[in-house]
Amino acid sequence: MASNDNPTILLGMDLEELKRLAVSGGMPAFTGKQLAEWIYKKRATSFSVMNNISKKGREWLEENCVIGREGAAAKFKSADGTVKYLFNAPKGKKIESVMIPDHDRATLCVSSQIGCRMNCYFCATGRSGFSGNLSAAQILNQILTVGAEINIDGDEDLTNIVFMGMGEPLDNFPEVKRAIRVLTEPWGLAWSPKRITVSSVGKLPQLKELLDETKVHVAISLHTPNPTLRQQMMPAQKAFPIASVIKVLKAYDFSHQRRLSFEYIMWRGVNDDIEHAKALVALIEGLDCRVNLIRFHKIPGVDLQPATEERMIMFRNYLNSHGIISTIRASRGEDIMAACGMLAGKEC
Repeated sequence: MASNDNPTILLGMDLEELKRLAVSGGMPAFTGKQLAEWIYKKRATSFSVMNNISKKGREWLEENCVIGREGAAAKFKSADGTVKYLFNAPKGKKIESVMIPDHDRATLCVSSQIGCRMNCYFCATGRSGFSGNLSAAQILNQILTVGAEINIDGDEDLTNIVFMGMGEPLDNFPEVKRAIRVLTEPWGLAWSPKRITVSSVGKLPQLKELLDETKVHVAISLHTPNPTLRQQMMPAQKAFPIASVIKVLKAYDFSHQRRLSFEYIMWRGVNDDIEHAKALVALIEGLDCRVNLIRFHKIPGVDLQPATEERMIMFRNYLNSHGIISTIRASRGEDIMAACGMLAGKEC
């Protein structure tokens, strides 16, 4: 069993793991179910409140385990109501989560890695380098910490989670899958998978595993239908060609509960003309999907400019007229460096 210098982290454990842990500490197996209820449903941050667990059991837990909850190191609120949270990560690094309120919705954009290995040219996270994967506990800590704050006045908890923060979620799929399991299982937070979206550049074979092993929504970072241009902007195109990604996606049914979307950041004079719109329609023809057009947010060292509003409207209208649902995503949190592509583990 772990010592005080290396305590066992409970956050992220599934029900069977918690039962085995309880037994190893001399407690009955059903204590594992009690622990799951305290950690995931009641959002406990201390063993002392777990009053249906024996005093001896709580003492053993205090000596050998930690729940794994840690508050945000800092937070910043945008003029539009978006809130960016910074959490401590190993080696003095920070990770970011962004809570986006929108009428009756509260969406949290969570990080899955410290930095990112994908090195997309236009993304501050990718340009910041890669420092490691987050554990399921570190992923869930973002969700539970921000959710508890939203719920402080009796309002509803977070309504949606999007894995669109720092990192490529499918590059850390074992821990992301573990977090999704805690979010959706009855012994965990018991969320519907429809409240969760995982974004990816299209990393294979993990994309297929995500589709086979979960029921969450999927968003693919596309940004251009042109494979040569995509590889210039997104080095992952070389290993995971978008044509191969589309082929995998076409084997699945997105016409019912599960939703497929494509993310398309628009750059002036680069991917915003009618030829790109036509090529995009041809690429995703036959898929039940939608396309989210995203304004580019300037970051240091990148010589790209955002497409004009007129070009974005033209592009959207062309897609819609060809049977592809397309919307222009509202830009949120740009003044606190919390908008799409701007997360780099910095205060502002």
